[in-house]
Amino acid sequence: MTMPNSKRLLQAMVAVLALVPVSAGLAGVLLGPSAFAPSGDWPVDLDSHFHYLSGIFLAIGLAFWATVPAIERKTTLFRLAAAAVVLGGAARLLSLVVDGVPSPPHLVGLCLELVVTPLLVVWQARVARATD
Repeated sequence: MTMPNSKRLLQAMVAVLALVPVSAGLAGVLLGPSAFAPSGDWPVDLDSHFHYLSGIFLAIGLAFWATVPAIERKTTLFRLAAAAVVLGGAARLLSLVVDGVPSPPHLVGLCLELVVTPLLVVWQARVARATD
């Protein structure tokens, strides 16, 4: 694959995959935990914390989108957003070990966080190096 094609494919992948944190973050900001679980009997502090973390999740998706137009020059922002995702994945993995296996959508999230995101970092680095 030529480098221009690799860059365009990376841009497309990042643009599409960023829909996950943007949509989930926005749902959490607007609806709180009830966006993901039917019970509406949440303690106020848990609800507040969930809204806050959803805002961070939304910001991570927006940060990834901000890298798309010049992805070869946005290495620092790309890696910062990716680091947040991988650290979140590590926390999700800890939860899996301590509390049990989550539902399938969360397992997909875990794979995106701990497998796909690091691969995207490597890909972005190759694109960046090739355009220097």
